[in-house]
Amino acid sequence: MFDLAFTIDAQGTTVPLTLPIDRAVMAGWTGRDPVARDKHIAELEAIGIARPATTPIYYRVAARRLTTADSIEVSGGETSGEVEFVLIGWEGRIFVGVGSDHTDRKVESYSVTVSKQMCDKPIASVLWELEDVAAHWDRMILRAFVWIGGARVLYQEGTLDAMLPVEDLIRGFGGALPNGCAMFGGTFAAKGGIRPASRFEFELEDPVLKRRIGHGYDVIELPVLG
Repeated sequence: MFDLAFTIDAQGTTVPLTLPIDRAVMAGWTGRDPVARDKHIAELEAIGIARPATTPIYYRVAARRLTTADSIEVSGGETSGEVEFVLIGWEGRIFVGVGSDHTDRKVESYSVTVSKQMCDKPIASVLWELEDVAAHWDRMILRAFVWIGGARVLYQEGTLDAMLPVEDLIRGFGGALPNGCAMFGGTFAAKGGIRPASRFEFELEDPVLKRRIGHGYDVIELPVLG
């Protein structure tokens, strides 16, 4: 278990809250539309990644992989980010945030579980109360940009009506989100295909309450010497 410091934004009122995180879960293949879900599966198959055993599927990673830092270090140049909404359970409440399931694609080609463990998982330091957004959940927008060759490019974008509803996602995990559990909710296909970038920026936009939370991080490549 370790502590992460957040700010809870409850419709204009901000309150600092430090949460002890002891479990991190990466939910995968969570698309509500089976056609879109299969498109993402095909996208990964194209780079040598096997189909999942079930859909959705819940991968566990070390909780300490979560970070609010503005840079991460990775091994080599075959990693990339994925924007995802994040759910965190605490004392009967569920908070909503946004993060990046940064993944080693080379390792993913032989073990998705191991690949999830290879990279830190950046997360924005601002959270919302689920109850504040539940009524218009499907209208919220996930978006990511990458910096490649000095240019900022739209990488992913979509509304949450394309993803499994929160209650279905939690039901598939066992029916409840335990205290200190952070669950990433899945992602969209990348525009132009999965590829590495020197910087990854991501956000969750609430068009109803007219607010957004986001974060960005630099990707520092460490040499692979053999």
